[in-house]
Amino acid sequence: MLYARHRAATYRYFLRHANGHPATADELHQDLWLKVIRARERYEAQAKFSTWLYTLARNRMVDHWRSRHGIAPESLEDEATIMQAEESVAASRDGSDDPLHATIDTQARHRLFAALADVPPLQRDAFLLHVEGGLSLEEIASLTAASVETVKSRLRYAYRRLRAALEDMA
Repeated sequence: MLYARHRAATYRYFLRHANGHPATADELHQDLWLKVIRARERYEAQAKFSTWLYTLARNRMVDHWRSRHGIAPESLEDEATIMQAEESVAASRDGSDDPLHATIDTQARHRLFAALADVPPLQRDAFLLHVEGGLSLEEIASLTAASVETVKSRLRYAYRRLRAALEDMA
């Protein structure tokens, strides 16, 4: 039940951090849910489940960045494969659980992916935790060990950068 409720959002979190590379997102997503299963007995309901889940997801993403020395992996997939993966994710849901895709068509979603790839990692992470994870500023601050003001700044810069990039693409 938890997997069904959170799988689409956590997959999108990884897919967007992986700049639309489905193979990387698949691997990270699978690793996340294996960690959830292994850690289920140690889980203590001190916060919302989604906060704990995104803590695990973010830690996995950080491990991935570190293993790649902070450099995004080069994809062997072509543009058509990436678009097919995005469309398959979009088709697998009814749209009501995806705040970014509810009103965005395929072409606009592609432009958003391209713009999001240019957002610095810390700003992108705050943006994705807020939009995809539905986490509050306080939860993101706790999860990232940053102040609420820092999180606000990261979000503001991410939104500003995305807005400017999408206006340039239009």
